Amino acid sequence: MKRRLTALALALGLTFTLAACGGGTGGTANTPSNNSESPAGNSETPVAESDMAYVKEKGTLVVGMTDFKPMDYKDENGEWIGFDADMAKAFAESLGVEVEFIEINWDNKLMELDTKGIDVIWNGMTINDEVKAGASVSEPYCRNGQVVVVPADKAEDYQTVESLSGLNFAVENGSQGAAQLDELGLTYVAKTTQADALMEVASGASDACVIDLLMAGAMIGEGTSYPDLTYTVQLNDEEYGVAFRKGSDLTEAFNTFWKEAYDAGTVMETATTYGVQESVIEK
Repeated sequence: MKRRLTALALALGLTFTLAACGGGTGGTANTPSNNSESPAGNSETPVAESDMAYVKEKGTLVVGMTDFKPMDYKDENGEWIGFDADMAKAFAESLGVEVEFIEINWDNKLMELDTKGIDVIWNGMTINDEVKAGASVSEPYCRNGQVVVVPADKAEDYQTVESLSGLNFAVENGSQGAAQLDELGLTYVAKTTQADALMEVASGASDACVIDLLMAGAMIGEGTSYPDLTYTVQLNDEEYGVAFRKGSDLTEAFNTFWKEAYDAGTVMETATTYGVQESVIEK
């Protein structure tokens, strides 16, 4: 009897030992799997190695933009064209997906990107500290500046920053133009788009507006939609970039695409079509 109990005890002990070893081995086997997932949950690289797969799986690259000639605007058929729009189409094609353009509230651009309402901000976006803190930003591709637009017959009176005091401005909400006016302590009414800000000045509702230099070159002056407007003071110098989600692998894909498109002549050919070739940064 004693011999049977001893054998039983040994068997039970062996069983518990094996169970414990099995549990330990299972935990170790799961560790690499957990570690492999950790980069996606890292706050610095939340979508690393997954953003391109996400876009390819759904089959569309959703571009967040505003009506901003010559970068993004609609032709007579209602199709989005422009330097940025055409290059966005080419980038989407290089990924093997369709492109979809969505007009956004520019002040909410980073929120739209973070919540996956859009996949990229591509709309003559100025690279600044706010954008760099909230998104993964491409290498710069265009030079730009913020300029003051006034009626042509009043341009001589507003040739310096100091002369702008007392003017009532219109400016796109959340734009770099608004940031410049805030810095100067000048008052303004916030509009949804830069095009709306231009209309404010053209109608006489505002004395002046601040818009992107590239837009001014395409939209105001002789032979344009606003022949009686001109720009005077340039408030700053800046560069455009394209923004993806933090840690997105699409950023590097874009940089590679852009360099190849530049070397192939596609970038400059497209830029020349829309009159922005002088602003393109050499690669």
